Amino acid sequence: MGQTIAEKIISEHAKKTVKAGELVIADVDVCAVQDGTGPLTVQEFKKFGKDKLKNPKRTILFIDHASPSPRKELSNTHTVLREFSKEYGAVLSDVGAGVCHQRLIETFVNPGEILVGADSHTCTSGALGAFATGMGSTDIAAAMALGQTWLKVPQTFKIEVNGKFKKGICSKDLMLHLIGLIGADGATYRALEFCGDTIENMEMSERFTLANMAVEAGAKAGLFVADKKTKEYLKQHGREDKFRTIKPDEDAVYERVIKINAEDIEHTVSCPHTVDNTKTVEELKEVKVDQVFIGTCTNGRIEDLRIVAEILKGKQAHKGVRLLICPVSKEVYLKALDEGLIKIFAEANAAILPPGCGPCVGVHAGTLADGEVCLATQNRNFQGRMGNTKGFIYLASPYVAAYTAINGFISAN
Repeated sequence: MGQTIAEKIISEHAKKTVKAGELVIADVDVCAVQDGTGPLTVQEFKKFGKDKLKNPKRTILFIDHASPSPRKELSNTHTVLREFSKEYGAVLSDVGAGVCHQRLIETFVNPGEILVGADSHTCTSGALGAFATGMGSTDIAAAMALGQTWLKVPQTFKIEVNGKFKKGICSKDLMLHLIGLIGADGATYRALEFCGDTIENMEMSERFTLANMAVEAGAKAGLFVADKKTKEYLKQHGREDKFRTIKPDEDAVYERVIKINAEDIEHTVSCPHTVDNTKTVEELKEVKVDQVFIGTCTNGRIEDLRIVAEILKGKQAHKGVRLLICPVSKEVYLKALDEGLIKIFAEANAAILPPGCGPCVGVHAGTLADGEVCLATQNRNFQGRMGNTKGFIYLASPYVAAYTAINGFISAN
């Protein structure tokens, strides 16, 4: 019986052949925490009585969610991570470096590896051909101490996408369409394995968007076959020697196969207050917005910002709309500066935020007022996500976000 990508990677790390449903102990290559989950991880790690990390150079502490800190209580939690980094030699990614999931793909994770992170969107790195998954702080503390974790090998859904997108349609629309199709819990504890000629022709930035939102369907991981585009991405980031390809066997067993024709995908929007509450832009043109937020680990990459800049150039955000733009990392910010994108955004009356999570988690920078409506390129829109349970969040692509900012209502032209 053949294996899926998830089964192959976990087998290597468990040092035995595994299949879906088994409980295994597997070696871990990279451990990650962020400033929201990291302090608890540190607390639990110290309870183990360990005087060192199993692999300090691949234990990464990110300060990105409340970055820069908006109040003293959060500043104190940041200090916990900085002091732990000094004491134990863990790598610190501090204020301004960017969102953990982007920094992981830029610098730390390679094909065929296992990454565990104390953040649900850790699955972003699956686009590199790694098994990347989120876990609780206590589990991450154990992995940091032991270099291992326990896993239930997930069943896999094969997501086969073929055909060419219509103009302006992108992987964000595809993922929102998929989640609307199967539901926010439709792939709970499954691995989503993406394939088909649409996926093969996608740039890495779009694959990262798909992997990032796998968890929004309940998935444990989102996985791709590493190919020449993966190799080029690694080369650009100084890790070409880490390239390898892990492909599913032809007789791999999938719990479910979902086939999608890319030509059928429309501009898709998730409506309040669940990601699977999806409609097309055409159905939402009466919805006015108060704020548009472009950025995050879902759609804050340079390719996303180029799309937005092309639409905004020579135009301004609607008088009644606050436009917030947040590059996902320092690397992306610098590229946007070099290419003149920041100037275009500023001239469009956008507020440019420092690299980080920004308004997405509702800690600071862009919290909604009661009754306000925001269209965002982020990955979640549950009640209270942007800091106010009385706010309303719509999720869409950078393309839709840019036109919405100009027009003042949800639109794609």
